[in-house]
Amino acid sequence: QTFEKLLIANRGEIACRVIKTCKKMGIKTVAIHSDVDANAVHVKMADESVCVGPAPTSKSYLNMDAIMEVIRKTRAQAVSLNESICCSCFIYRKQKSQNLEGVTFIGPDTHAIQAMGDKIESKLLAKNAKVNTIPGFDGVVKDADEAVRIAREIGYPVMIKASAGGGGKGMRIAWDDEETREGFRFSSQEAASSFGDDRLLIEKFIDNPRHIEIQVCAIILADKHGNALWLNERECSIQRRNQKVVEEAPSTFLDPETRRAMGEQAVALAKAVKYSSAGTVEFLVDSSKNFYFLEMNTRLQVEHPVTECITGLDLVQEMIRVAKGYPLRHKQADIPINGWAVECRVYAEDPYKSFGLPSIGKLSQYQEPLHVPSVRVDSGIQQGSDISIYYDPMISKLITYGSNRAEALKRMEEALDNYVIRGVAHNISLLREVIIHPRFVQGDISTKFLPEVYPDGFKGHKLTDLERRELLATAASLYVAEQLRSQRFLGTPRIPIAKSKRRSWELSVRLGDGIYPVAVSKDGSSFSVEVDGMKLNVTSKWNLASPLLSVTIDGTQRTIQRISRNASGETSIQFLGTVYKLQILTKVAAELSKYMPEKAEEDTSSILRSPMPGTVVAVSVKPGDMVSEGQEICVIEAMKMQNSMIAAKTGKV
Repeated sequence: QTFEKLLIANRGEIACRVIKTCKKMGIKTVAIHSDVDANAVHVKMADESVCVGPAPTSKSYLNMDAIMEVIRKTRAQAVSLNESICCSCFIYRKQKSQNLEGVTFIGPDTHAIQAMGDKIESKLLAKNAKVNTIPGFDGVVKDADEAVRIAREIGYPVMIKASAGGGGKGMRIAWDDEETREGFRFSSQEAASSFGDDRLLIEKFIDNPRHIEIQVCAIILADKHGNALWLNERECSIQRRNQKVVEEAPSTFLDPETRRAMGEQAVALAKAVKYSSAGTVEFLVDSSKNFYFLEMNTRLQVEHPVTECITGLDLVQEMIRVAKGYPLRHKQADIPINGWAVECRVYAEDPYKSFGLPSIGKLSQYQEPLHVPSVRVDSGIQQGSDISIYYDPMISKLITYGSNRAEALKRMEEALDNYVIRGVAHNISLLREVIIHPRFVQGDISTKFLPEVYPDGFKGHKLTDLERRELLATAASLYVAEQLRSQRFLGTPRIPIAKSKRRSWELSVRLGDGIYPVAVSKDGSSFSVEVDGMKLNVTSKWNLASPLLSVTIDGTQRTIQRISRNASGETSIQFLGTVYKLQILTKVAAELSKYMPEKAEEDTSSILRSPMPGTVVAVSVKPGDMVSEGQEICVIEAMKMQNSMIAAKTGKV
């Protein structure tokens, strides 16, 4: 017996994740929401829901007056909080002298949250617990001048980070004095905006490390009876802007001795702060397998599903049991590593812009790849949901499991190909390229993987000659199948593709800068396609109403998606994860197209256009000012991240 009713002071996929376990345990749930989240999935899943304010997080999900009132009105016996809300709740109760008798907060106590949530204090505690730490300045950095002085003393490069931060927000790497001053400014502003605390610390930047974390039930798991477990590690080295993109468990890099040493230090730190719940101790690991304490996250991490997959534990259930006062049901020797799990964070972002600038809009079509074996999707959205500027742009966490790493990666590749997302930009193409890249497959990764593999930015999948022919043949076959399907006489049924009398088509297909003649011949419901003098056989059921199309090309099965098409023959097809734009014309239309005038491209060099919707938080110029190329014009804040907008050329505002 645990609790009868639990209030979830969170939103999105993590709120949905908690509700699923509560239903399994027979616990009724209360969801809170902002006015723009009134139709959110977590609101529909919960037994009760209450609006706590307008869209901005500070006025809704961090609105302690409203949350406390909801706890009282709904008579919730327990509350699931993230650590920002938990600290706010503690301060609120102290100031208001309010004691919610009989209400249990799921998670560690406030002392542990404050101690570990403050990077300065947590580092001192880690040292005292004999946990390996990164060299750096352990105090609060007062201003930009002091930041420069400290950075010089430590030695460049340095990492500037928010003391109360997390999730990559309020973090900057500085390689010189100028970057230190700029990093101090942006990090303090982001920290104040995201966490209400602008304190910063500076430490040595470990160049080219791996980011490996230990789940202590939480990926440490600890109870109120002095018991603590470490639940193996997660490899989280694939990152952009200090935010994780792909995670897996276990790590290809750790040996049993290093794993045990990291786990024991993680448990030692948990016991030092009398931790009781699930939590994660993060380490940086260098090429010699030396590891250094980075931070401890006193919450259920985004990437917790991979740990659940290889251990068989439900971490949310364990957190609820521990909060009720039950001891842990497992011993360290009971914690296995069964198989391999990989998680991809699917974001509403454009990966072609700095590996992912946020995208907003309505999900006009949404279909999760749950028909693929051993796939788990943790999401808080559905078809018709809005991705807004107010919250994190995460669409879902896509998890695949296998008996070994190769099997888990192969299933992830299939799951990404079968994931349908329309209405917003998304990072499926980047995720797919990462998991099939030879370096990733071999386990040769670090936190610098993305900039090293894509030094000029991500450009999508680079087609081999055979893949280019396969794409051209598939696009041409799809075009012909549509033409045949559209043949219809008034009062008669559509003519089946296999019974159509026409046998051949000569087409011209434009892909990128190339124009390719393609000949298509029909053989029953399949097509023989000649491209570059090579013949390929293309077979499919040609279900043109489905967003997914399974196509077999000379015995090789591919899952493609047709994203869009128009009357001028232009079509967009998602092939091997990347969306390609093609134009398919008949031979006659192609010959006549040379007479069509081309639309001149707009000269945007004199215009500063924000690459994403957001809030203008600073303007550095005024009308009449002369600016140089690369000079900052303004700062845009979108989804809690600040971005400097610069001039594309020298000129006058």
